[in-house]
Amino acid sequence: MTEHRARKRFGQNFLTDPNIIRKIVDAITPRDGDTVVEIGPGLGALTEPLLARLPRLHVVEIDRDLIARLKTAHPPERLVIHEGDALEFDFGELGSGLKVV
Repeated sequence: MTEHRARKRFGQNFLTDPNIIRKIVDAITPRDGDTVVEIGPGLGALTEPLLARLPRLHVVEIDRDLIARLKTAHPPERLVIHEGDALEFDFGELGSGLKVV
């Protein structure tokens, strides 16, 4: 797959430091049974380690190119992709007690 260029209009910045990624995931303390929602999964820097600890992860992504990458990389029963702007997304449809990342 070709390299993705960050799009200024979406305010994209991509995590690349594995130590920071590990610290963030450890701070989230994802556990089986948690409903975790990742806003702007981008290239999957947090998505991958979160899926290693969870049976299912919800993500909200606005960038169609990144959505296509995510759909190719993960089955829909593991990664539930909500296409659109996180500012307009109804998080209530996922229930209460969410962990939003």
